[in-house]
Amino acid sequence: MEVRKALFSLQVEKMGKMRLRRDGHKKWCQRWICVVLLLGAVLLTAPETTEGARIKDIAKIVGVRNNQLFGYGLVGGLNGTGDKQGTEFTIQTLTNMLLKMGINVDPSQVKVKNVAAVTVTAELPAFARPGMKLDVLVSSIGDAKSLQGGTLMITPLQGVDGETYALAQGPLSLGGFSAGGGGEGAQKNHPTVATIPSGALVERAVVVPLQLRERLHFVLHQPDFSTADAVSKAMNQSIGHVVASSQDSRTVLVDVPESFQDHVVDYIARLETIEVSVDAPARVVVNERTGTVVMGENVRISTVAVSHGGLSVVITKEPIVSQPSPFGQGRTVVTQDKEVSVKEEPSHLMVLPSGVSLGEVVKALNAVGVTPRDLIAILQAMKSAGALSAELVIM
Repeated sequence: MEVRKALFSLQVEKMGKMRLRRDGHKKWCQRWICVVLLLGAVLLTAPETTEGARIKDIAKIVGVRNNQLFGYGLVGGLNGTGDKQGTEFTIQTLTNMLLKMGINVDPSQVKVKNVAAVTVTAELPAFARPGMKLDVLVSSIGDAKSLQGGTLMITPLQGVDGETYALAQGPLSLGGFSAGGGGEGAQKNHPTVATIPSGALVERAVVVPLQLRERLHFVLHQPDFSTADAVSKAMNQSIGHVVASSQDSRTVLVDVPESFQDHVVDYIARLETIEVSVDAPARVVVNERTGTVVMGENVRISTVAVSHGGLSVVITKEPIVSQPSPFGQGRTVVTQDKEVSVKEEPSHLMVLPSGVSLGEVVKALNAVGVTPRDLIAILQAMKSAGALSAELVIM
């Protein structure tokens, strides 16, 4: 901003001198310069636009969501890797299926080594229509060794309301294998879980009425009062009058104007593309298993001195052969010579001033020579000392 003001002042001064030399009308030039300075002041004091996140990326509309589907079925065509003979529910399922087809069999005579009982799951997306295809996940629930080469028999997929919304069937795709023989075996990936791409056919749609709705509920993915307030203000500014209000840190209520009652989809599309600045809390996420540390840009620390060093103890064993003197009494034996060495790495004391930013924190800690796991220990100690002004999340 200061550079823009300086360049603008130089340009005004240059143009004023040129005009003054050309016609010599000093009074006219002064008026012209005053007008340009007034316009420049308006432009320079105008707020600069900053890019932010779209509302569609940080919030969703209540009611517009996926629905979980679940089913129980059988996988056939397995090469002896199905459920064992003692799996009663697999035998009962296969017997009931044959009975519905008019085939009456004795359950004790049914062999199920080529059949496996499985659960089938899928997600029904919002606004799905009959005829659409869904990907399904098939998982063994018995003691089958592998589902390789199997085919899922037709399986109804139901919602939580007990209604059937899709039918699934088709050959399984494992993306791996399991083989063995003679006491040896080899396995890749997980052989008892498989997928069927486009393996389910939607039979019933979940109706989500949007037309003639008078109010929409936008729910933020990450609750924050500042972000919710920014979303409501951005919506009101885009529409031109007050239509949105923040109910809490997660929910924004939006009224649908009468002019959009029959065009709610257009209204939602207009609101979703609005960009707002997202205010995130200061947070440090630590994964001790992998040594990963992720810090937000708002992380600040108080003045603190950090000293970090390592102490390593190494114990080595070296075999030594002990022999008796020539023609002496005794025998040759092998003993272990143990050597203990202690090494302490040099420790550096680094003073981190208060109010520093994330980049300065990382730069200072790198100067100490810390590793990611060392950084985790330092951050935990800072939090315990009250010097870390952020939430510490340990995964």
